[in-house]
Amino acid sequence: QVQLVESGGGLVQPGGSLRLSCATSGFTFSLYVMRWYRQAPGKERELVAGITGGTTITYADSVKGRFTISRDNAKNTVYLQMNSLKPEDTAVYYCNAVRTFYTTTSYWGQGTQVTVSS
Repeated sequence: QVQLVESGGGLVQPGGSLRLSCATSGFTFSLYVMRWYRQAPGKERELVAGITGGTTITYADSVKGRFTISRDNAKNTVYLQMNSLKPEDTAVYYCNAVRTFYTTTSYWGQGTQVTVSS
């Protein structure tokens, strides 16, 4: 059974930091590209950051220099370190695993709420 379980969300003041974790099981983690998405109220889900099994990394322009994505293939876990948080970072953050091999397979976590407010 495939599971992606996010944790680490919460309420933080502007300028603060949070570290999100996504613990996975049920699939071969190292073969999948791992991504963090977020969705703010009334907005579409947007890609925040992605990391391949070979650790090629991409970021949305809005988070470059503030967020860091990393993965631990031994622990089947992906992380998102978020620094210098802004109110506009408030959203539900989702973990996604995706692999394209003839066909595309994609798994999603349930999401974790991040609220940046004073």
